[in-house]
Amino acid sequence: MTTHGTPYLDNPILDTDSYKASHWLQYPPGTDTTFFYVESRGGSYESTVFFGLQAILKARLGHPVTHAHVDEARDFFAAHGEPFNEEGWRHIVDAHAGRLPVRVRAVPEGSVVPTHQALVTIESTDPRAYWLPSYLETLLLRLWYPVTVSTISWQARRTILHYLERSSDDPAGQIAFKLHDFGARGVSSAESAGLGGMAHLVNFMGTDTVSGVLAARAYYGEAMAGFSIPAAEHSTITSWGRDHEVDAYRNMLRRFARPGSLVAVVSDSYDIFHAISEHWGKTLRDEVIASGATVVVRPDSGDPVEVVHRCVSLLNEAFGSTVNGKGYRVLNHVRVIQGDGVNPESIRAILERITCAGYAADNLAFGMGGALLQKLTRDTQKFALKCSAARVDGQWRDVWKDPVTDQGKMSKRGRMTLLRHREYGSYRTVPLPGDAVSLPAGAIEPGWEEAMVTVWENGELKREWTFAEVRERAAAGR
Repeated sequence: MTTHGTPYLDNPILDTDSYKASHWLQYPPGTDTTFFYVESRGGSYESTVFFGLQAILKARLGHPVTHAHVDEARDFFAAHGEPFNEEGWRHIVDAHAGRLPVRVRAVPEGSVVPTHQALVTIESTDPRAYWLPSYLETLLLRLWYPVTVSTISWQARRTILHYLERSSDDPAGQIAFKLHDFGARGVSSAESAGLGGMAHLVNFMGTDTVSGVLAARAYYGEAMAGFSIPAAEHSTITSWGRDHEVDAYRNMLRRFARPGSLVAVVSDSYDIFHAISEHWGKTLRDEVIASGATVVVRPDSGDPVEVVHRCVSLLNEAFGSTVNGKGYRVLNHVRVIQGDGVNPESIRAILERITCAGYAADNLAFGMGGALLQKLTRDTQKFALKCSAARVDGQWRDVWKDPVTDQGKMSKRGRMTLLRHREYGSYRTVPLPGDAVSLPAGAIEPGWEEAMVTVWENGELKREWTFAEVRERAAAGR
């Protein structure tokens, strides 16, 4: 999430929309403070897993603005056709040492919050920088991406856990590695791979997205957030030639199969069913068993529901299975990972098919790529950052929109915070009185507590979450 000193690209003043440069001239005379909030206005899922704000704050606002940044932005906007608030930015550099005078409050990361509730609030803290929260919208609203990825991943976890609890003797011990991130090559940028890959790791521990692991280390202090195993791709199998397909598989066993290890082998380069019944099930069967490893066979084409079911059945014929305490079959020595056509809907369909056929969810893992990290937009959860209050001539006024053509875009009004019920875990957005940063203790109803904390103020990170805390909170929100 860095640009390594690239001119212009690492300038926080230029990390905005062009038209934002003119907005300081558009507020009513006498405005000295503005208040904004972020919410999910609905979407594909009824709740979101809040995650990623800390990374964005550290990466994009963690370094002070300098006069060199101001010079650069002034020259850019002059050529670009927009007015530029040079005086305002010079004031921030001189009066605040370049640290942005805003207060950001948010729910703890990992919180599972229903839609239509305030997740973040942003407020200016210097009357001469009343325009700053709006200016930062472009930068801060990008948190929609890690929140949405984490939400999709969390929803998939719920689905998989449902089938594990139905068919497995050890759901808790299985879940962490049931959905593997295959998405690094399918995203729009390395930054997306880092943010999205890290967001997936809130819910699972399997990944091939190195950037996500490194992002969790950089922004949340997690030394090793995810793990992988040796796995074949089509080139490493097909380079042996079709006549030597079995030799390619044997090479995987000899290189990587050890007692207790896992090795994944894509096996559909030619004929997945022949590969299982003949190569794995006959020629290599004794070598697989003798290795002490678990071989994970990967189909990669065809209808996922049909192909996975048939692969599991063929592996059962070849290697046998045991019946667990819940009456479901668990394959001996082998497993299946499906990484093609995987999305929340196909995961449910595949697991429903194999459990109805009497096989435990233990037998399957999934790899998810584009549907996890790329096949989503800000509208997946309808994220918005809106102004809800402004102080003009010393008086607070509510600010809101209520378009007659779309009531779903009606925004909240007034300064606000979020409350959480201690026992039931429900949430509600409530007004803040006057200039109060949070609700006074006496103003909170019994059983409720403030759900937001100040995470950033005047250029300083006030509350930092560890990755372990984020994971624990998300898992508890199930």
